[in-house]
Amino acid sequence: MKDIERYQNPYHDEKVHEACAIFGAMAKSGKTFSAEFAIRAMSNMRERGTGLGAGFAVYGLYPEMKDLYAAHVMYLDKAAIESTEEFLSSRFQLVYKEEMPTRKVKAFREPPTFKRYFLGLRDGQIEDESEEDYIVRQVMTINNELAGSYVFSLGRDMGVFKGLGYPEDIAEFFCLENYRGYIWTAHSRFPTNTPGWWGGAHPFSLLDLSVVHNGELSSYGINRRYLEQSGYNFSLKTDTEVVAYAFDLLVRRHHLPPEVAAMALAPPFWDEIDRREAEERSLLLALRQTYSSLLLNGPFAIIIARHGEMIGLTDRTRLRPLIVGRKGDMVFLSSEESAIRLVEPGLEEVFSPCGGEPVISRLGTREAVGGAINC
Repeated sequence: MKDIERYQNPYHDEKVHEACAIFGAMAKSGKTFSAEFAIRAMSNMRERGTGLGAGFAVYGLYPEMKDLYAAHVMYLDKAAIESTEEFLSSRFQLVYKEEMPTRKVKAFREPPTFKRYFLGLRDGQIEDESEEDYIVRQVMTINNELAGSYVFSLGRDMGVFKGLGYPEDIAEFFCLENYRGYIWTAHSRFPTNTPGWWGGAHPFSLLDLSVVHNGELSSYGINRRYLEQSGYNFSLKTDTEVVAYAFDLLVRRHHLPPEVAAMALAPPFWDEIDRREAEERSLLLALRQTYSSLLLNGPFAIIIARHGEMIGLTDRTRLRPLIVGRKGDMVFLSSEESAIRLVEPGLEEVFSPCGGEPVISRLGTREAVGGAINC
């Protein structure tokens, strides 16, 4: 037990199971802004992490390359670089590659190597599947079959920066002050049941989808088995992978609106369903019957981002905190209200959404789903 404790919690911090910090900021006008909001907010919630993982996702990141897929890849050794670059060259048109700009950070003695690729698809390269399915299949192959290589993100005009440290360490290491985007999400880990390591840090990404998560999923086993039957492979040693793949399956592959996908992941309790109007009750019953194996049990608060959209969702009994704030066209999601007020003291509206009710902010709109305000 002592060895396990040292591995999971080397700083001997008391385990606060409601810890982990999540944060999101979105400009619904599409105007890009720096990482400052996310970095300052995460610094304000430093005590919610242990230094065993943190990261950021940003959208609108590569406007000059927005028609290409941007791949952020972590390597553990030189052999992994050679095999993965050979693989990428055979499956994509490799337009440009470079080592990701990083700087020395005292907290990281021997960090992995990170490279960035901009990829296109050759004419006639894909025959019997969609472009998105083809990309997902390549990501799964790299993460599961090419030893020492892990794709952190592979989507258009977005990217994930993450690693084994505090958020401030990750921001400094990846030189995040040089990047701008219209959505930033961020995470700081307080791992309780899974190891802290570079690949296991949040956000988790698939195509342009990214997820940050506070909590733990007691339904991980059945969720994972259901998703594996749909072709998803798990390699990153944390339950948050479930959320990313489940949302991808429901929204991209099964074409459910995000509002409906949220009902499948965190549906009302049966007695609440019985009290709903006939049409809504019929929908909820169908979702419970069809996607019972994707219901997320356990305490959680998540922020899901993809192009043009940022979504906040908690478990049905709201066992993990999530706060929403707005000023002008800026929308914020956070584990703590104090973090939002630090970066935007003049909030016009702030509220805590009901358990299981998504709050969805979209580019160019003033509407949200769930909660008490129009985001």
